[in-house]
Amino acid sequence: MPRHLLSIADLDRDGIERILARAASFAEASGREIKKLPTLRGRRVLNLFYENSTRTRSSFEIAAKTLSADVTNFAASGSSVEKGESLKDTVQTLSAYDPAAIVIRHPHAGAAAMVARWTPAAVVNAGDGKHEHPTQALLDVYTLTRRLGALDGKRIWIVGDIEHSRVARSDILAFTKMGAHVTVCGPPTLIPRGIEALGCDVRFTLDELREADVVYALRMQRERMRDSYVPSLREYVANYQIDGRRLGPRQVLMHPGPVNRGVELSGDVVDSPQAVITAQVEAGVVVRMAVLYELLAGARANAPEPATPGPVLA
Repeated sequence: MPRHLLSIADLDRDGIERILARAASFAEASGREIKKLPTLRGRRVLNLFYENSTRTRSSFEIAAKTLSADVTNFAASGSSVEKGESLKDTVQTLSAYDPAAIVIRHPHAGAAAMVARWTPAAVVNAGDGKHEHPTQALLDVYTLTRRLGALDGKRIWIVGDIEHSRVARSDILAFTKMGAHVTVCGPPTLIPRGIEALGCDVRFTLDELREADVVYALRMQRERMRDSYVPSLREYVANYQIDGRRLGPRQVLMHPGPVNRGVELSGDVVDSPQAVITAQVEAGVVVRMAVLYELLAGARANAPEPATPGPVLA
């Protein structure tokens, strides 16, 4: 495991599988009456979020607390950032509190990598602009392997706003490392030029969607759009919404949340048995526990994945 988790590119397949195995051991422990583990007792984890978040921030907080870490949530609003303090000065100020890890979400691509240069703490990228969101990709792989088994040869379509999606970039890297074949699909204006370099195919219509084993829908990220990328929302819905007519009965449906019902997904497929959206949210805690464990305690363990996984319960 590298010292930081800034990108899925930091991990090879063995590294991803190690995190998945660790997450599975934590999932098993979560079914017990006493859920808290002593692994990170006495260590500090700072959640440094410059963008709004529900799922990611709450799951990182629960993950760290379940590992017995002391957690501080820092939001840019209401802090010295509003007085003009730079990211570097904020990080160096917070580093004076001797955190073991800093979890950073920031609207600018590359912010997590800069933070890693400014602090001795381990840094986890919780989303940097439209660059990457590695722990989302890890929990997506975890969710799919629990549902489908190995991803070798599986066909995964990612549909929607690829241009502004950090999830899409991390997922393409993670799915292909696990042996899947990835296709991205959306309006030409929402497909970044050169995206094929990440190892995926590109389609501009849903005509071949039925060939997919997994359909991963993305929302339109209007907060990142300064121009009009589609003629109208109605036209986007007509051409790219995943609904009961387009989704096959054997296909698995994913979405990173929050879902805009009636836009990228119709309400009936959100609530269908094919949807694993709730399972993705549930996976967030154990996968982020696994990431924190591997970064902060894995090196001390000084051993490959143990035969009897999971630390001793508190």
